Amino acid sequence: MHDRTKPLAPQGRYPGYDVLSKRNGPSWNEQTRREIARRLSVDREPRFFSREEFETVTAIAARMVPQPGSRPTIPVAALVDRKLHGGISDGYRVPGMPRDGEAWRLGLRALDAEAEAAHGARFHTLATTAQESLLQQMERGELRRAEWGGMRSADFFRRRMGRDVVLAYYAHPTAWSEIGWGGPASPRGYVRLDFNERDPWEPAEASGADDAAARRVNRHVR
Repeated sequence: MHDRTKPLAPQGRYPGYDVLSKRNGPSWNEQTRREIARRLSVDREPRFFSREEFETVTAIAARMVPQPGSRPTIPVAALVDRKLHGGISDGYRVPGMPRDGEAWRLGLRALDAEAEAAHGARFHTLATTAQESLLQQMERGELRRAEWGGMRSADFFRRRMGRDVVLAYYAHPTAWSEIGWGGPASPRGYVRLDFNERDPWEPAEASGADDAAARRVNRHVR
């Protein structure tokens, strides 16, 4: 059985590539290894969100960054939860936007209120099409129930919810394997920066339907 602390490399554009093959090699320093280990071991139980809020965040993440069933799921909701629990913020806010944690709580209450008003049930219990419709309305700023307070639904979508969900997804090593990224460039750095150039410690992208050459290269990336 696959070790769930070790992401599986998808057989897509970078076949055979697993960024965690770099874990004990010269590409990463000890600080990087510790941070990677922390992200891989994140507890999926909420610390900042309530259980009900966490259910809604999990459903939002499933719609915004749907994941294949062929590999372990990136715990997006848990990563967002840890960010908020740790008080990590962008360091700025747009006018009308509460602090990060307050914005999330306000937005989740409002989204569940919109779901109850439109469908008679909380957001996480709705069918996929209903969830997507509500998120699209939020993105367009069309959700305006009183529960939003002074925060515009479109601002919450763009400035807080969408940003945190997408950044959480791409902060995880499983996503790095998907997009062919080698992780933090420390201590090696990235040297070949021109178009279509690749450092030897970066994965090769498959060309067309023939991925054999890329697979041979990617087995040895460290």
